[in-house]
Amino acid sequence: MSSLRLTGGVGEVSLWWPHLYIIIPQRTSKRQSAMKHLILLSLFSITTIMASAQDVATASEYAGTPATTMQKTEAKAADTPSSLRFGYLSYSSVLKLMSDYMAAQRNIDDLKTKYDLEMKRVENEFNQKYEQFLAGQHDFAPTILQKRQAELQDLMEKNIAFKQKAQQLLKDAEANAFAPVNQRLDAVIQRVGQALGLAFVLNTDNHAVPFINTLSGVDVTATVVDAVK
Repeated sequence: MSSLRLTGGVGEVSLWWPHLYIIIPQRTSKRQSAMKHLILLSLFSITTIMASAQDVATASEYAGTPATTMQKTEAKAADTPSSLRFGYLSYSSVLKLMSDYMAAQRNIDDLKTKYDLEMKRVENEFNQKYEQFLAGQHDFAPTILQKRQAELQDLMEKNIAFKQKAQQLLKDAEANAFAPVNQRLDAVIQRVGQALGLAFVLNTDNHAVPFINTLSGVDVTATVVDAVK
């Protein structure tokens, strides 16, 4: 920090300031005395200004220091409205309690049973013909043997194609059956969230939300279940 010191021997006053040394005679005329006071005031003002500038520079240096992660997090949390509230529930748990979901699931199960029975029938048909082929292949004439082999190959390819098509048809049927159920549940969740003044509603399925602060989060499961009945 800059400093100003007054020293001197008999008959003079010495002023010391970094990079400046002035000797002012102590015995002076009135005009010289006024000049001496002017010099002293000027030097004092310069010292004060330099000290203030140094303090500002120091403060600016600290201000430019990067904030820590914790400080950033605290600042972000301070900007979050204290009145922010949200809801949470297990979407799949509520969905399975809906009557229209249960009805759709029964229809899908019935369709799946029909496809399973048909696939079992064609598999049994193939296995029966294959056993017959193995039992008589040594007695068949070459042309009959080739014919039976072609029949088995054709039947196997048809069974594979039917199984793949049945799986796709079942998948499409599930999507069509559950789409309106999901839409209804989404609408109910939206109404409940708006009625409770919630900012949003989280789905906790598949451990998607491992932690919820219950001071801000509201479990809306029971409310939504009552609304969809």
